[in-house]
Amino acid sequence: MVSPIIPLSLLVLLLSVSMANSASFQESFVQCLHLTQSEFASSIYTPSNPSFTSLLNSSAQNLRLLVPSAPKPELIFTPSDDSHVQAAVICSKKLGIHFIVRSGGHDYEGVSYVSEIESPFIIVDLVKLRGINVDIKSNTAWVQAGATNGELYYRIYEKSSVHGFPAGLCTSLGIGGHITGGAYGAMMRKFGLGVDNVLDAKIVDANGRILDREAMGEDLFWAIRGGGGGSFGILLWWKVKLVPVPPTVTVFTVTKSLEQGATKILQRWQEVAPYIDENLFIRVIIQPFRAGNNTQRTIITSYNALFLGGASTLLQVMKTSFPELGLTRKDCLETSWIKSVLYIAGFPSNTPPQVLLKGKPTFKNFFKAKSDFVREPIPEIGLQGLWQRLLIEDAPLMIWNPYGGRMSQVSESDTPFPHRNGTLYKIQYLSAWQEGDKNVAKHIDWIRKLYSYMGPYVSTSPREAYVNYRDLDLGVNTKNSTNYIQASSWGYRYFKNNFERLVKVKTKVDPENVFRHEQSIPPLPI
Repeated sequence: MVSPIIPLSLLVLLLSVSMANSASFQESFVQCLHLTQSEFASSIYTPSNPSFTSLLNSSAQNLRLLVPSAPKPELIFTPSDDSHVQAAVICSKKLGIHFIVRSGGHDYEGVSYVSEIESPFIIVDLVKLRGINVDIKSNTAWVQAGATNGELYYRIYEKSSVHGFPAGLCTSLGIGGHITGGAYGAMMRKFGLGVDNVLDAKIVDANGRILDREAMGEDLFWAIRGGGGGSFGILLWWKVKLVPVPPTVTVFTVTKSLEQGATKILQRWQEVAPYIDENLFIRVIIQPFRAGNNTQRTIITSYNALFLGGASTLLQVMKTSFPELGLTRKDCLETSWIKSVLYIAGFPSNTPPQVLLKGKPTFKNFFKAKSDFVREPIPEIGLQGLWQRLLIEDAPLMIWNPYGGRMSQVSESDTPFPHRNGTLYKIQYLSAWQEGDKNVAKHIDWIRKLYSYMGPYVSTSPREAYVNYRDLDLGVNTKNSTNYIQASSWGYRYFKNNFERLVKVKTKVDPENVFRHEQSIPPLPI
């Protein structure tokens, strides 16, 4: 299906409007929208609007990008209909206005709500586009880009207790951007990523057309399923395939400190977690902890797990494959899939599922993050050096997510997400600090040094990274960049050899680079 471009009558007259100051910038965009659509007064927020700052801050997860010195948009546009998104693309393109798109605001480097490379800019915020249509009979759902993972999970739960969707563990992620990067979660070892379970999509392309899978073609449909957000169009809807979940699942969290043999157990986890029963996902959360009289720091490793089945079966699996953890029946909580979502997301026990409809971030902080993929177990000497470095930082966090299972059965080139067979697990590094901390540079320097230390123990040629944990340290596009060589510094880390195909798709569908940000896929020079 292709929706026609909105009529642009009289639009050429607006091209002469001066863009010399914010007032004319805002006025020209607003006037263009009025020519192409009905009134937009309730959808446009400028800095003079009392709600501007609260809207800008509403879904942004990384407060580091909201400090007063960070660039601010000239306006925020909140479309309430697919046609409004068309209008935003058409007007921005014709007027030469740089726009960035936000679906959930979880972008780690804030490229969905801050532009460090181009000013002025506006935000097209999809916060009002939250429709979800679940069809249990066909095992599918259409979900709008501004809806969150949690909202989708809840709407599935409303219709069925034995259906789910294998997307993110964080329930406040905007589904639009989340799936464009891959979308991993606690069921990835059983069912793969969110992108592996996408059947169709609707996007607005660089010409302002609304395209579904048939209209966009298989190359573009391939690119949007893991090629990162903000490069090929504005994602409006995903059609996803629901997956079966058992009536009873089991969750547990078991914590081990260094004094309880954490190093040996973690070494064993590296050998087991990627190869264990595919119904079992055991991630490890690693952080320093003050023990005893609160003066001695140690490292704790928390094994946080979901098993798609009952506790008795889980205990048999663990006894056979991972007895070193010492899992007992009292550690296990049998529950429903929807309640396991709340458990894994860190909600307090007995939190009602309705909390998922709030769609608000549960974690807001100042932070810098990085990622790695591991293909060989890290030896004990490597872990010992890691512990030493974690103990000197104020509030570091590491999360190790196991791969294997279904993840090893999908080809690297099936989607742009290439981190498949041979990957043991993914590491997320995070350094966080509080508002007013005067040692921001120290925290960022620490995580960069830690990343350097880990180099010998992780994937190489390229050293892989996860695009949804975007890291501008890996390289940044310059304004209006179409430099393939420049972008390859980060492109191969995120996408490996799929980067070349992504560039070819970009060159075909958006040669003028309408959709761009600090790490968007560049087109080849015309």
